[in-house]
Amino acid sequence: MRATLIALAVLVAGSTVSAADREYAVVVYGGTSGGVSAAVQAARMGKTVVLIEPGKHLGGLTSGGLGATDIGNKKAIGGLAREFYRRIKTYYAADAVWTREPRAAYKGGGHDSAEDTAWTFEPHVAEKVYNDLLKEHNVPVVFGQRLDLKAGVRKDGTRITAVVMETGETYRGKVFIDATYEGDLMAKAGVSYHVGREANATYGETLNGVEVKHDRSHQFVRNVDPYLKPGDPTSGLVPGVHAGSPGTDGEGDRRVQAYNFRLCATDVPVNRRPWPKPAGYDEKRYELLLRNFEAGDHRLPWNPLLMPNRKTDANNNFAISTDHIGANYDYPDGDYATREKIWKDHVDYQQGLMWTLANHPRVPEKVRQHFQTWALAKDEFLDTDNWPNQLYVREARRMIGAFVMTEHNCRGVRTAEDPVGLAAYTMDSHNTQRYVTKAGFARNEGDVQVGGFPPYPVAYRSLVPKAAECTNLLVPVCLSASHIAYGSIRMEPVFMVLGQSAATAAVLAIDGKTDVQAVDYPKLRERLIADKQVLDWTGPKRPAGIDPKTLAGVVVDDPAAERTGFEATSSTVGPFVGEGYRHDGGTDRGKQWARFRPDLPKAGKYEVRLAYTPNANRATKVAVKVIHAGEESTITVNQRKAAPINGAWVSLGTFSFEAGKTGYVEVSNAGADGYVVIDAVQWLPAKE
Repeated sequence: MRATLIALAVLVAGSTVSAADREYAVVVYGGTSGGVSAAVQAARMGKTVVLIEPGKHLGGLTSGGLGATDIGNKKAIGGLAREFYRRIKTYYAADAVWTREPRAAYKGGGHDSAEDTAWTFEPHVAEKVYNDLLKEHNVPVVFGQRLDLKAGVRKDGTRITAVVMETGETYRGKVFIDATYEGDLMAKAGVSYHVGREANATYGETLNGVEVKHDRSHQFVRNVDPYLKPGDPTSGLVPGVHAGSPGTDGEGDRRVQAYNFRLCATDVPVNRRPWPKPAGYDEKRYELLLRNFEAGDHRLPWNPLLMPNRKTDANNNFAISTDHIGANYDYPDGDYATREKIWKDHVDYQQGLMWTLANHPRVPEKVRQHFQTWALAKDEFLDTDNWPNQLYVREARRMIGAFVMTEHNCRGVRTAEDPVGLAAYTMDSHNTQRYVTKAGFARNEGDVQVGGFPPYPVAYRSLVPKAAECTNLLVPVCLSASHIAYGSIRMEPVFMVLGQSAATAAVLAIDGKTDVQAVDYPKLRERLIADKQVLDWTGPKRPAGIDPKTLAGVVVDDPAAERTGFEATSSTVGPFVGEGYRHDGGTDRGKQWARFRPDLPKAGKYEVRLAYTPNANRATKVAVKVIHAGEESTITVNQRKAAPINGAWVSLGTFSFEAGKTGYVEVSNAGADGYVVIDAVQWLPAKE
């Protein structure tokens, strides 16, 4: 239900004027949160600027339903982004705006009386704040103009001279900023980019590519038959499940994490509109959902977070929910017709899902009652029948720029020397596919949720293309990052931060008569700090890891271990080997294990050491098996006690091993009485 694009209209402090008959210092394409931030910053720095938004609304996801701000640490957000959240706080300080509940009755988060910011809000409030900012700075906003995908970028060498819309309207500029979720301007300017998941080997990561072995979150907890005729693979598959292999762990693919709409629902009867039943509704599309209920999974398949005035920002949750898994692979590189088709398919899928949950007799009564109690808010998204006006494009194209942000940046192993903002969220990817296991059941794959690290710097070089490709373009949204790193960076407050920093760099490039790649970073940093951007994290920092390459003997770190479970990662307690350690989360006793298998250069006796980080919540009886020269020895380790060797290691003993990979050490959580940690195992040749 994407709104039909309107004819050219330009908003300047409430009036309509022509904006296409002049050259601007800065041209911003994309009215997302990052685009608005960029346009306002350029205006504040005294430059002429135009903001071109292909649709009808400003703010992207921030005003499109995502009112429960995703941010790992609020102290990492400064500048215009923080000003936005201060304005949200000011808006809700007035009693008159609490029309559906008294302020004191609000049970959601994000409104701490001790803070001058608020981090949860209704969609229309976010859009109002963005509109106010642009009007205050007299920024012309062009609505309903889309880049001509065939001949929309004019260049002179490596410099863009103008962008041309489908209507023929042309906007000339000195520096251009692509702030869209799709990266069309970037791509059509000839800048390199990637779609899908890179292989782990591409950047030496551990959480990229296919993750079949680790697909535990937002997952099926019951065995659900995916065949049209249960038990008969020849009958075909129900909708939403693909045939074929999910791929090999660690390998790259073109799959993109799932999109959805963040739903603004309410339980206030006078403001509640029943879930619409889409035209052409087919209950077969939800057969897997219904079978999942019948298999015994009665969890409510959404995550409704409370917003002011008895509304929600509702997101995906559990095995089958609002994420339309596997339906978006052609979106990033698609033309407008392809994207419109995918957009509509997402609307139809999600509207049909919500109607099914509220009405279908095969849905458990308790679940149906819940989704009849909560339904669309009548006073939001008035021009799109109360349905969100922005599809949650979690990722599309990602630039391959002068510097690529990776998992190593998130974990703090590699630090950008030219920060223009901080990111702080968990490395987060939603599922990318739903396939059939060898046992014949439906399974999701692609969800990753790995945190445990402090805020980290985002490099200026990740916002600029390679100099050989384009020298007057900045890309603060589809920035240069791997799939898994982008999953941490891609939060709306960070897009606002990076949008402001991109515009600041654009102005410095103009004033310095230089390429964006050659902007004087010390000057950029000075201005960003003056504008209250946060560039350095001064709070608690991650302990430094022990580099496995500096250790004697043969060392196998936890990323190289064979394992079932031990999905949770951390780097909170040191010392540890490498980038951190894993733990069992204190769950699934007896079901999680990790096997550390060395490639020993020769047969002989080796002292075997186990690395772990002690803590009061650790298990006192960790079962460790050493398989050596055809024998098996079992040792129990107390992980609450400090490791006796250099504070990091405990000796398991000396054992005889054959050369090669026949021996190994296995750690499990069977019989554990606390958290079990796995970090590394070391084999040291024994002294004769």
